[in-house]
Parts: sequence; C-alpha cells; structure tokens
Amino acid sequence: MAAARTKKAKKAATAAAATTTPWVQRLVDDEDLRDNFRVAFEAARDAYDRISSDGKSPKALVEDKKLQKDLNKAAGALKDAGSALKDGPKKKKKRHPGRKLLLLVIGAGIALAVSEDLRTKVLDALFGKEEEFEYTSTTTPGAPPAA
Repeated sequence: MAAARTKKAKKAATAAAATTTPWVQRLVDDEDLRDNFRVAFEAARDAYDRISSDGKSPKALVEDKKLQKDLNKAAGALKDAGSALKDGPKKKKKRHPGRKLLLLVIGAGIALAVSEDLRTKVLDALFGKEEEFEYTSTTTPGAPPAA
C-alpha cells in the first residue's frame, strides 16, 4: 500500500514539474508555437493514414505526391516549432504613444511660433474672430490747463 502511495506521489510530482518547465509554459503562452505543433501533428497523421492504407506498394508510396506534401509540411512545422523553442519567446515591440504625442505637440508649437497666419487662424478658431472697432469719444475735450 505504501508503494502505491509513493507511485502516485511520484506521478503527481512529475506532472507538477512538467507544467512548470519553461518549454511547457512557452507552449501554453505562445499561440504560434501551439499552431506549429498542431499543423505538424495533423500533417504527420495524414501521412501516416496514407502509409497505413491497404493495397499500396512501397514504390507507389515513394511516388505519392500527397504523402510527400504531408511529410514536408510536418517537417517544416516541426522545424519552425523547434526554432521557436530554441530562440525563446519573441519580444514584442513596446509601443510608446506618448512619444508620438510629444513630437506632435512640439511640432505644433514650433509651427505656431513661426507662422503668424497660423497663429491667428488657431486663435480665431478657439476664441472667435476678433472684432475691429474704432473708438470715438463721447466726451468733449476740456479746456487746456492754464499755465
């Protein structure tokens, strides 16, 4: 009974260790890697089905174009998956929208500082067109001060 417990404990420990290995973690996280393995498995299964079908001679199998295509597809997908595992996870480019925004604001500031026409258009759009008026006094000029 103790031997059965130790076997179960070893299996559980092996399963836990398998799920924490970097390769398994990569397989869980990387959709492209999973897709490569899926394509390789399906192509290999199709090739196996063609080989194991009854009534084909070895010469017919060697000349079978569909079998060759399936084997090449499986080999290519496995090669891609192996390269992806060996190279490690692809680092995604970090996007910095703040940099583009900062560059845009600086460019707009320089354009406003340089161009008076642009400055007046922007001010007119923000605050409305400036009204020009002439000042006329409603008071009469007073007598000049006596000296």
